[in-house]
Amino acid sequence: MSGLIPQDFIDDLIARADIVEVVGRRVQLKKAGREFKACCPFHDEKTPSFTVSPGKGFYHCFGCGAHGTAIGFLMEFDHMSFVEAIESLASSMGVEVPRSESDKPARRYDELFSLMDTVARHWQGAMKDTPAAVDYLKKRGIDGATAKRFGIGYAPDGWSNVLDRFGKSEEATERLLATGLIIRKDNGQHYDRFRDRIMFPIRDGRGRTIGFGGRTLGDGEPKYLNSPETVLFHKGRELYGLFEARQALRQIEQLVVVEGYMDVVALARHGIDFSVATLGTATTSEHLNQLFRLTDNVCFAFDGDRAGKAAAWRALENALPLIREGRQLRFVFLPQGHDPDTFVNEQGADGFVTALDNGVALSEFLIQELASQVDMQTVDGRARLAELARPLVNKIPAGVYRELLMASLADAVGLTAPKLEKMIAGRAEHGGSTGSHFASSPKKRRLPSGAGKPSVVRHAITLLLNHPQAGVSLDVDKLAGVNRPGTDLLRALIETLIAEPNITTAGLLERWRHDDQGRHLGKLAAAALPLEEDFDPAAELAECLDQLAAAGRKERIDFLIEKQRLGGLTDDEKSELRALN
Repeated sequence: MSGLIPQDFIDDLIARADIVEVVGRRVQLKKAGREFKACCPFHDEKTPSFTVSPGKGFYHCFGCGAHGTAIGFLMEFDHMSFVEAIESLASSMGVEVPRSESDKPARRYDELFSLMDTVARHWQGAMKDTPAAVDYLKKRGIDGATAKRFGIGYAPDGWSNVLDRFGKSEEATERLLATGLIIRKDNGQHYDRFRDRIMFPIRDGRGRTIGFGGRTLGDGEPKYLNSPETVLFHKGRELYGLFEARQALRQIEQLVVVEGYMDVVALARHGIDFSVATLGTATTSEHLNQLFRLTDNVCFAFDGDRAGKAAAWRALENALPLIREGRQLRFVFLPQGHDPDTFVNEQGADGFVTALDNGVALSEFLIQELASQVDMQTVDGRARLAELARPLVNKIPAGVYRELLMASLADAVGLTAPKLEKMIAGRAEHGGSTGSHFASSPKKRRLPSGAGKPSVVRHAITLLLNHPQAGVSLDVDKLAGVNRPGTDLLRALIETLIAEPNITTAGLLERWRHDDQGRHLGKLAAAALPLEEDFDPAAELAECLDQLAAAGRKERIDFLIEKQRLGGLTDDEKSELRALN
């Protein structure tokens, strides 16, 4: 079996690829200034919001948020795997894909599955030997039988527990890398991805461990950490708990989708064996197809806050093309401050099942949410409701379900169903997407200025992505001691640029494709920045680092002063405080 593809080849391929040519072969593009525009191929729209930037080497849709490099586009549009996309792009450019022969063992799927199961068992053993981890599960209401059923374990604190135990040779280390269990630093060294976390094995339909989810014992960040995308694990396809549900139930009458693996485990602890969770991503059409292959009755149970409503809306949009008569899809929004875990522990299984029974049907949720955006007491408001509903209704296949939804919508608007249907069908070409109905309003898609401007860290990352060459001479040591959110990502980006000064915007995006911290980089890369000739991104970046350094210094001074007030400082800390002042 062929070996792994070297990272430097991938970087060079992305830098050399003409993304306009790659996308233009599949989508009709129109020149718009320095960029190209088209109607997005990944969601239904009639007004172009999909842009391709040849200078940055990536695409971005301001409607649905889809973004990526030439490789990412091939994966999404042509439904290719990562390796297939690289091979296809290289072939179109007349380049042969090199393989590292020493990496062959890391690509053998049977060995990778075996490694994942072995590590899972290792962490299960570590759980038994760690009283703090056992106590944490008990406090969360998880008993031993439930923990055993889901294979819950504990990854001890330390940077190289897994690496030392399972990476004793070069080939073994490559297997750990291929499965996402360790991370390679820029200097070629490695460290464990999961440290001091409760570990939840993610299993495929055959019960094989393909990835992990880790939850911190304390208040560390990120609270939840999933395996990256690997040859085994694709979070847009997998559902946590689905294997366990199929094992527990001979016939699945309904499935409930929740947001986290703790929700699934807590519900199972109370005898509710039909819940599954997405893995740090919105519910995709692939998720929904899996669910509907098992049952026609699917329910989503989310928090009742705005984030929960946003997650529900994204699920609704992806579900519309799959809805037909016989399929039921409902939404449950739990009381403020509750998630399925806390709710079932407080109200019990009967209380949760009652909440499911009282869930809101998809059609009702759709109309309610759109109606909440307009003034239903006015003609203009009801007309606006019809406009908002048009692109959503057009996603639904023709049939009884669509006709019934049209009848309900017509009743809300104050028209007859045939007249509304005719209007929607006749004017569909003027419709737009409501893909960002909850996620973000149009004015928030680009970095704002003035009031409500982004954090210094966010602005610095945006500058780096848009002007990578401006980061090669930055003094990354200025970030030492700065603990603001996103600083680790900013530091890693700068270090990468210093080590690889020729890397492009697309190269950076591809490098962070599978990193949990990097999932928002595409939006920042699409941000509008000044085009004036005197705009100096390097000077602005240096100013950002100076501001962060000053803020870090002030935070350290405040900390030392407060510590001195409460209990005194060590001699070293006193010297540090004098130096800082």
